[in-house]
Amino acid sequence: MNRLSRWTLRKRLVVAVVALLALAAVIIGFASVVSVQTVLLGRVDAQLTAATTRSSGAAEERPGRFPPSSEPPVPEFVGAPGQSAGTLGAIIAGGAVRYAGYLDASGDLQPLTTGQVSTLLNVSLGGRPQSIDLGGDLGSYRVVAVETGNGAMIVGLPLADLEFTLGQLIAGISGVALGVLVLAGTASYFIVRLALRPLDRVAKAASDVSELPLDRGEVALGVRVSDDDADPNTEVGRVGASINRMLGHVSAALHARQASENKVRAFVSDASHELRTPLTSIRGYAELTRRSGEDLPEDATYALGRIESEAVRMTAIVEDLLLLARLDEGRELAKDPVELSALLTSAVSDARAASADHEWVLDLEASPVTVIGDSQRLMQVVANLLGNARVHTPAGSRVETRLSVVGEKAEIAVMDNGPGIDPAVLNHIFERFVRGDASRQRASGGTGLGLAIVAGVAEAHAGTVVVESVPGRTEFRVMLPLAGSAKGRVAAKREELT
Repeated sequence: MNRLSRWTLRKRLVVAVVALLALAAVIIGFASVVSVQTVLLGRVDAQLTAATTRSSGAAEERPGRFPPSSEPPVPEFVGAPGQSAGTLGAIIAGGAVRYAGYLDASGDLQPLTTGQVSTLLNVSLGGRPQSIDLGGDLGSYRVVAVETGNGAMIVGLPLADLEFTLGQLIAGISGVALGVLVLAGTASYFIVRLALRPLDRVAKAASDVSELPLDRGEVALGVRVSDDDADPNTEVGRVGASINRMLGHVSAALHARQASENKVRAFVSDASHELRTPLTSIRGYAELTRRSGEDLPEDATYALGRIESEAVRMTAIVEDLLLLARLDEGRELAKDPVELSALLTSAVSDARAASADHEWVLDLEASPVTVIGDSQRLMQVVANLLGNARVHTPAGSRVETRLSVVGEKAEIAVMDNGPGIDPAVLNHIFERFVRGDASRQRASGGTGLGLAIVAGVAEAHAGTVVVESVPGRTEFRVMLPLAGSAKGRVAAKREELT
């Protein structure tokens, strides 16, 4: 049943049509053969009755002759006038066959074999025709046993002509049925295929929609089922009309989502841009007041220091939000050759200087690895990954940065042996404002934007980023197309055109 459920609708319909026709052919053929057999057997029985009448009269006049080689003797009444070739006759008396033989094609009497005689002993009396198989050259016979004054007389006619006729009939019916099934199967395949074309077009429309990137960005959902395939008066048309209504609702929802996202992005971009100036002013005035040379109370000096540090932190958050907003808007980044070995060396050196209580390991390719991209943003990607490892691992942890070439891509991997990422947030780790813990403190929780920037910058460079984490091993891998790869050449060409 499971195997049949995987068949296509076209295959099911064709097989069903052919199976029904085959069943009909079998029933019609069987009925035809049985009907013809009954008619022919009735004719043989009528001929057998006539032959029995002639044999009964001849048996009374000439009981039989005894050729030297015949055992038992051949009954001469078999050859009575009017008997046809193949007519069989026998006289049974005292439970034994006294005379037994048949007419050959030339009209001569021929004896039966011992085995054939034994078969005749099993024929039932009563005058009702019955079929027996004598084997050898004689084959099947239709015989009748009637009582006589000295015992019983058996008369039989061959069924060879009847069997030949039935064989020809069966062969003819089988050939015609097979031809009809082949023609019907071929015709039904094309008819079903033609009838299901509207359903194929509806399925193609649904497949085209399923391949569209609907999760982000502005989506022009212009795919619809044609009016001819959306006629509500047909079964397929009702499906097509339902799909069109569903696509209309989805399109409206996508437009509403996109409009909302555009408003949020515009707000974030404008707000981030507007906040940069006052934050810079706050930081500047706080630093100016702290360095004015005036003796300030200790609590005022502490407050100014906190104002300045929080202004720095707020400025960093605003810059990150502004960068993410620009990435969402699809703004082009710089497309310059970037040598990753030098970039990773600088990033790891900075991380080592910022946190000497970690073990920093750098593993580079022997030859230079170059990609097309924005060196400043790629440096930010590596710095964010190293900073993430530093913040979320205890002192003494090992952080390894590896650069390798896999196919036509450069792979930057940052691994640590820290406690790992909570499985509850692992699938959402690259979303915005997602933290590895519930803490809101800068020292442990961060802003939740660093990994979102990593994913956004990698995607802007036609790359990807993945993460694998278990207790004792966490690995981030950033894959970027090499400068000489197909994607790298497309990126370089785009930069030339702009």
